[in-house]
Amino acid sequence: MKLLLTTILLSYLQLFVHCQNDYCFGKDNERTQTRHFTSKTAYQIIKGTNIEKEYLVPGCKPTKIWILHRHGTRLPTVKTIKSAPKLNTLRDEIVANYRVRRTKPDTNALCLEDLSLLSMWKWNSSITVDQEQFLTMQGYEDLKGTAKTYQRFYGDVLTKNYNNTYYKFRHTDTQRTTESFKAFAEGLFGADVKVQPDQIPEKDLLLRPYDYCESWKAHDYSGENSENYKFKHSAIWNKTIADISKRLGFQYTLESSDIELMWDMCRYEQAWHVDRTSVWCAMFTPAQVSVFEYEDDMKYFYKLGYGFEENTRLNCRAAQDMLTHLNSPTTPNVIAYFGHTSGVQSLLSALGIAKDNIPLTANNYNRTDYNWKTSNLDPFASNFVAVKFTCNGNVGDKVIFFLNQNAVDLDWCDVGLCDWSEVLKRYETLYTADCSSYYCADAGAASVVKSLSMLFISIIVYLLY
Repeated sequence: MKLLLTTILLSYLQLFVHCQNDYCFGKDNERTQTRHFTSKTAYQIIKGTNIEKEYLVPGCKPTKIWILHRHGTRLPTVKTIKSAPKLNTLRDEIVANYRVRRTKPDTNALCLEDLSLLSMWKWNSSITVDQEQFLTMQGYEDLKGTAKTYQRFYGDVLTKNYNNTYYKFRHTDTQRTTESFKAFAEGLFGADVKVQPDQIPEKDLLLRPYDYCESWKAHDYSGENSENYKFKHSAIWNKTIADISKRLGFQYTLESSDIELMWDMCRYEQAWHVDRTSVWCAMFTPAQVSVFEYEDDMKYFYKLGYGFEENTRLNCRAAQDMLTHLNSPTTPNVIAYFGHTSGVQSLLSALGIAKDNIPLTANNYNRTDYNWKTSNLDPFASNFVAVKFTCNGNVGDKVIFFLNQNAVDLDWCDVGLCDWSEVLKRYETLYTADCSSYYCADAGAASVVKSLSMLFISIIVYLLY
C-alpha cells in the first residue's frame, strides 16, 4: 500500500512540475499574442494610447474631419458558424487525450487550468447562420467609444449638436455597418437623437469598389501560384500544424482546417469578450501565433496591399473624396463612412501608408520588421481619421492622419503633422484622377470600348442622314 501511495504521489508531483514549466495562457497576465490576431484583433487591445500627446497643433484650429471606419467586432461567417459545432468534438478528443489516453506530451503541454477550462467550453448554438457577420455588443461599444474619444479631443468640430448639413454619414448595405453607424452616432449625440445617413446607391463604388472590378476579383492571391499557398505548404507551416497536434495530445497530425477553426474561434471569442480569455487561444503558444499572423498578413498584402499594384488604385474614390472634402471651405464639416476591411486596407495602400520595400513572401517568414501588420492596421473597428487645421498668420494649413487613434508618421511629414500643400502635392494623381477609369484595370478598357461604340454609332447616324 505504501509503495502504491508513493507511486501515485510521485506521478502527481511529476505532473505538477511539468505543468509549472509549460506555457499557461490562463495564467499569463500579459498575453501579448492577443495583439497579433490580424484583422480579428480586438480594437480595445490594439488602439493607440498617445492621442492626447498628438492631437493638438499650437496656433491652429481643427476645422474639418473625414473618417473611414470599419465595422466593429462581428459574428463569424456562414462557413465558420456551420463548422463551429466540430469544436465540441475536438474539445472532447483533446480532453480524452490528456485524461483517458494519456497521450499528453512530455513538454510544452496544456496546463491544468487551460485543460479544465477547455473541458467546460461549449459552442453557443444560438449563433445561427441567419445572424452571420452581425455586429456584436462589443462591436457596438467599440464604435460608441471611438466617437467619444475623437469628440473628446476635437469637440470644436465633432459637436454634440446634430445638423444634417454639418454632418454627413453613410454606410454600406449590411447589418454590421448599419449598426456601427448607429453606435457611432449615439456616441456623438446620445441615444435619443435621430441621425439620417445618406442613401446607399445601388452601385456603391465609393465604399465597395472591389465589388465592381473584375480584374481585381480575378487576381489570384491565395491559389497554387500565390505566396500564401506556398507558405501553407512550407516546412514551417507543416511543422507548426504537427507541433500543435502533438501539444493537444494527438498521435497524428490534425487537418490544417481543424486547427485554423480553433484559431478563428480563439480570435472571435477574444474580440467578443475583451475582459476574458478564450480557451481556444490556449491551444497556441506565442511562437505558433506568429506563424498564423504572418500567413494572414501575407494574404492581405497581396489581396489588398502593395503585393498587387491595382490595390493602390482600387480606392481612388474614397481617397479623392477625402482630399476634396478637406480642401473645400463649405459644409459638411464632418464626413464619416462605415465600411469593411477591404475599404480600409485599400485606402492605406492608395495613400502609401505602411509600405514595405521588401515584399512579404513565403521564403522570408523570419523577418519581423515588415510594416504590413494587419493587427495594427485593420483590427475590428479600425478607423482612418483625417483632421484638417486652419492656422494663424502666414502658417499654412495642416493635417494629421490618425489610424486607430495613432498619428500616422509619414516620412514627408513632421512626426505626424503634415503641410496641407504637401498633402495635395503628394496625392495629386488621386486628387485629379478620373476614378471611373483609374480605379480598375478593366474599367479603363470598358470606357474605351464605350467611347468607340458611341463614335461608331455617331458615324452611322451621320452617313444615314
